[in-house]
Amino acid sequence: MHIAIKKLNPRATIPSFAYDEGDAGVDLASVEDLVLGEGERALVATGIAIAIPPGYGGFVQPRSGLAAKHGITLTNSPGLIDSSYRGEIKVILQNTSHADFQIKAGDRIAQLVVMPVEQPQFELVDELPDSRRGDGGFGSSG
Repeated sequence: MHIAIKKLNPRATIPSFAYDEGDAGVDLASVEDLVLGEGERALVATGIAIAIPPGYGGFVQPRSGLAAKHGITLTNSPGLIDSSYRGEIKVILQNTSHADFQIKAGDRIAQLVVMPVEQPQFELVDELPDSRRGDGGFGSSG
């Protein structure tokens, strides 16, 4: 699959796979220098826009190393990029730790996974088909 990409900022880094073969996601990098304070969140620019093909979606996810080592995660994980969106990719980072975290331009801040998605057609019905679970919600499995 080929995805068109446009640099919106000269500091932007073209997304890449860390290990190539077997990687599901590409790294997204910041074009900003900022300090994310304890408990704060920020909308961080990547300086790129992409054209995801119809029938696919882009899912922005936290980087496991940042989450495990520094408590840096995404507020809306996964963030969704629709195939019709052509604006700048931005990442909502959140600092869940008790220490400030410095981000520099070029730092990898999130991952992007492009996956097939289907657009369902919803049909209004009076009753849903039965299932083993039924309407069992939170905690229903024990």
